[in-house]
Amino acid sequence: MTEPLLVATGIRRTFALPRTSLLGARAVRHAVDGVDLEVATGGSLGIVGESGSGKSTLVRILLGLDRATAGEVRFAGQPITPGPPRRLGWFRRQAQVVLQDPFGSLDPRMTVASIVREPLVCLDIDEDHDARIDEVLVAVGLDTDVRSRYPHEFSGGQQQRIAIARAIAPRPTILFGDEPVSSLDVSVRVQILDLLRRLADEYALSLVLVSHDLGVVRYLCDDVMVLRDGKVVERGPTAAVFDAPADDYTVALLRAVPRLPALEGN
Repeated sequence: MTEPLLVATGIRRTFALPRTSLLGARAVRHAVDGVDLEVATGGSLGIVGESGSGKSTLVRILLGLDRATAGEVRFAGQPITPGPPRRLGWFRRQAQVVLQDPFGSLDPRMTVASIVREPLVCLDIDEDHDARIDEVLVAVGLDTDVRSRYPHEFSGGQQQRIAIARAIAPRPTILFGDEPVSSLDVSVRVQILDLLRRLADEYALSLVLVSHDLGVVRYLCDDVMVLRDGKVVERGPTAAVFDAPADDYTVALLRAVPRLPALEGN
């Protein structure tokens, strides 16, 4: 069997809380508590749970943006340890992220061309940058004549396409999405999800998707992991978990969380 692309073992992340008294001990919050996961090459994993379940903290650790209190993350067999940017340059070329708020993730002072070019320059990607910019703009459904325009001139869906173009520009092998469609209109969400699924197929991308919307995860992800209070309460193939959940918390999520009507039944 092929080795998993991304492996996390025994991940814990604790935060010391403010003291409630002058001499009292500081309480500790377990944001992530003993999480193991694997993402296969070309595979897709959805991480779901309500707000405060530890989803975003876990993703920050997987991306090397936060240091786990305990445990280890490995990508293609190499450890991911936060530190100076140059130390993880090799990993940044392989792993990119699409964030929740497309406008907030784009520098309003930069043109589209400059935004998409930035990772190519910062990661020392040795190729024709202008040609690559045109290539990824077309790949996300934008005309190349938008290169000189600014983020505020676009709709939310178009802004997210720009953010996706930036993410795929350095040719990553794994793409992380932290609620990448939650701020978009329903009809636009479906378009962006279709785009992500098509790009994953065309570029052989592995996906790690954080979402509170189970319809989104069902549409995009082969496997799902359910977090509650930083612990994994259920995991497995997405269809199997959603069609026959074994944990009461998963049942409650399925009943309570809004889903995309256009994606029901997929």
